Amino acid sequence: MNEGVGMKISLSKLTGLGAVAGAVLLVAAGLPLRAAEPTAVGLWEQVDEKTGKPESWFKIIERNGAYQGNIVKIFFKPGEDENWACDKCEGDERGKPVLGLALIKGMQRNGNAYENGTIMDPRDGSVYRALMNLSPDGQKLEVRGYLGISLFGQSQVWNRLPDNALTSQGARPAPRGGTAPQKK
Repeated sequence: MNEGVGMKISLSKLTGLGAVAGAVLLVAAGLPLRAAEPTAVGLWEQVDEKTGKPESWFKIIERNGAYQGNIVKIFFKPGEDENWACDKCEGDERGKPVLGLALIKGMQRNGNAYENGTIMDPRDGSVYRALMNLSPDGQKLEVRGYLGISLFGQSQVWNRLPDNALTSQGARPAPRGGTAPQKK
C-alpha cells in the first residue's frame, strides 16, 4: 500500500513540475508569438474633410529606419489637370509628376508616434515640419504639418487601406507636366 501512495506523490510532483516547465516554455516562446505591433507602413487614403470623398492615396515605406510617404493615386476633380507636375517644388522634384513623389520624408518612429520628418505641399512646393500618430489598432494615421511648433499647424486623419487596394484599383502610369490643383 505504501508503494501506491509513493507512486501517487511522485506522479503528482512530476505533474506539478511539468506544469511549471510548460509555463516557463510558454512565456519564453510567447515573445515571438505576439502579434506584430502595427506600424505606419502601408497604403493610406487621404479624404477631403468637407466632401468625405477620397483625394489621394499614399504608400508609406520604411527605408533604413526612416519612413517616407509617396503619393500613389490622385482622385482628380472635373477640370483638374491629370498631368500635374510639381513646378514649384525645389531640387530634383522640380517639374516631376506629383504622382509618385515622396511628399513625406525622414519620419523617425517612436512607438506609435513618428517625428522629425517633413511634408511637402505639392501645390506650392512648401515644405513643413511633420508629425504622424498611428492609432493603437493601426487603422488611422493622424498626419500634421506645421511651421515652428506643432501648435501652429494643420492635421488630417488618414484611413488605412488594404495593401492590395492599389492593384485592385489599377495603377495609372505617372503623368507628364500639368498644373497644380488650387489650395483650399
